Amino acid sequence: MENYKFIAEYELRASPKVLFPYISTASGLSQWFAQKVNMRPDHQFDFYWDNESHLARQVSIRQNKSVRFEFLNGNGADSEEHNYIDFRVDVSELTQSTFLRITDYSSNTDPDELKSLWNSLIDKLKEIVGS
Repeated sequence: MENYKFIAEYELRASPKVLFPYISTASGLSQWFAQKVNMRPDHQFDFYWDNESHLARQVSIRQNKSVRFEFLNGNGADSEEHNYIDFRVDVSELTQSTFLRITDYSSNTDPDELKSLWNSLIDKLKEIVGS
């Protein structure tokens, strides 16, 4: 099955230092991104949606800048190409606004559905960070 790369950028009224724990820690992600998130050994996270477990490995992290989660059960363990979600925090030098750029690489190929899903998730995140 062919994967699709969805990219969206959202402005949030929160500093990178405030925002980063919500995109990089199990407790932060469980507040807006998934029903439940558990941290496991070796930088692995267990995300729960619709009472199903989705194991991911945190493959990169740059403090207050970016984090990427690669899902291990998306295309089979032997697959070279994993589904992933990449969160990147940027600050505009001109306006000092904080932007969260999301790259969602998955088997969901419906851009309208993905946009609706991410808009809903980001609205929840904005409520939490007071944006």
